[in-house]
Amino acid sequence: MSAANPASDRAAWADDASDGEPTLFQVRLTPYRSLDQRGFLIVMAIVAAISFVCGTAFLLMGAWPVFGLFGIDVLAIWWAFRMNFRAARASEEITVTPSLVTIRQIAPDGRWREAQMNPLWTRLHRELHEDYGLQRLTLETRGEPVEVGGFLHTAQREELANGLALALSQAKRGVVRSSF
Repeated sequence: MSAANPASDRAAWADDASDGEPTLFQVRLTPYRSLDQRGFLIVMAIVAAISFVCGTAFLLMGAWPVFGLFGIDVLAIWWAFRMNFRAARASEEITVTPSLVTIRQIAPDGRWREAQMNPLWTRLHRELHEDYGLQRLTLETRGEPVEVGGFLHTAQREELANGLALALSQAKRGVVRSSF
C-alpha cells in the first residue's frame, strides 16, 4: 500500500473529490514490489551468466541443443518479470467526503473504472477467514459491490477497512475532522 496515511496523496488528486467539501478519507493504493529496475537487471545478469556458463559446459561435452534451451530459460524468466512489473502498474484511489465516496480503479494497461456512491447508503463488507484474516473488502451500495484493496496484504487490507469504516461513520454522523 503506497499511502496508508489518508492525507498523504491529497494534493495529487484532491480536485477530483468534490466541490469544496472536506475530505474525510483519501488513499492511493498500489501493489508492493520488492524488486526495482536495478535489481531486475542484476538478477537477469546473474541468471544469464549462469545459463551461459552451464550451456557452454554442455556445448563442450557435445550436447549442443542444451545450450539453446538455457537461452529459452533466460527468456522465460525475463518474460515472467516483465509481466510482474506490468501488473504493478495497477492502482486504486479512494476518496470519502460527507456526500460522496469515489473509487477509481486503474488497470495495468491504463484502463480505469470509477464508482461513485452516497456514503449514507454505502456499506463496508469484510470477508473474514478464521485462519487467514481479512480476505476480501467491498463497498456496496444499491446491491452493487465494488472490491477494494484486492492486491493488498491482509494487514494492509485491515488497515484500509478501519480507515474506511471510520470515514463512513463520520459521513453518516455528519462529523468532519479538521486534521489527520
